[in-house]
Amino acid sequence: MKVIINGSDGAMGTILARTIAQTDDMEVIAGVTPTGADGAYLTLDAYQGPADMVIDFSHHTVTTELMDYCVKRGLPAVVCTTGQTDEEMAYIAKAAESIPVFKSANMSVGVALVAKLVKEVAAKFGACDIEIVETHHNRKVDAPSGTAIMLADAVREARPELHYNLGRSGMAKREPDEIGISAIRMGNIVGTHEVMFGTNTQTISVTHQAHDRALFADGAVAAARFLAGQPAGLYNMDDLLAD
Repeated sequence: MKVIINGSDGAMGTILARTIAQTDDMEVIAGVTPTGADGAYLTLDAYQGPADMVIDFSHHTVTTELMDYCVKRGLPAVVCTTGQTDEEMAYIAKAAESIPVFKSANMSVGVALVAKLVKEVAAKFGACDIEIVETHHNRKVDAPSGTAIMLADAVREARPELHYNLGRSGMAKREPDEIGISAIRMGNIVGTHEVMFGTNTQTISVTHQAHDRALFADGAVAAARFLAGQPAGLYNMDDLLAD
């Protein structure tokens, strides 16, 4: 499988290239980055050579360019960036009518399994207080993280009556129908997400800790393998786990 890496000179693009180099069924055929580092193309349109897949680890602001390129060339796309606006997500969904697109708020298979656990606990644990705490490195821009929202969405699949309370502060007594979501930024922490379910007598805590960013590259490779040969549509980690 010939892979184009969009965002090839970033931290994750670099890790992804190393991960692909260790596989037997994939090769990086082109890298794309505005800096042109290491001989990469400056734009996606600048590369019109052979390709089977685009894996994007760039920035959500290039969503339109990325989707237009993939649709024009009929290439499947694994979108690993987060922070998309509603308009950008709608653009991805529109592109997925023509090509297969894999989009997940977190490319970790472990996080996807945690989301399944969280949904089950929310459905069966009854009335309880639910809090999510996410911790990332001090360079992360968006808060709360896309993963925290993904886990909160998993809770709401079982408990649709709940609403989000982002970054509680001031005179803010907890309401019974809320999911509290807090963000911590410090040091070089790759990512920790904890979902807590508490009553007056007990607490259930489900935690995922990312120790190395390579896990996101592993997930991107798994997503690319899954996406190859799929019909047009919008896919996510649930589809990969069900495969």
